[in-house]
Amino acid sequence: MLKVHVLDEVYRHSSNVAHGVEVPAGARLMFTNGQVGTKLDGTTPEATADQAKVVFGRLKVVLEAANMTLGDVVRFDVYLTDQADVKTFVEVRDHFMGDHKPGATILVIKGLARPELKIEIEAVAAKLD
Repeated sequence: MLKVHVLDEVYRHSSNVAHGVEVPAGARLMFTNGQVGTKLDGTTPEATADQAKVVFGRLKVVLEAANMTLGDVVRFDVYLTDQADVKTFVEVRDHFMGDHKPGATILVIKGLARPELKIEIEAVAAKLD
């Protein structure tokens, strides 16, 4: 079981994330590649919120391949192309993650691999069988 650390001794995040997540000894780890908002049919929605929903759907599929769920995620690395989309990402993430609080780093960058992409997310997950 993951142990989530939300500490009063460190300034609280403005969103639903932990300061740290402890992985128990013997846990299996999964590191996903960057998932983007392109659907299986090759189309990419224009809105960042819609791309983020696709990303979380893709992450669920990758995690399921290892018999894991979003509840096993230890951390996210999030890449956005617009500072204004941070709030959008947080809202979508909180919808998918519920009360689970993995750590996260959010970077706002100039661009991603294709010009229509507005968000990319990598995840690290851990599960003790």
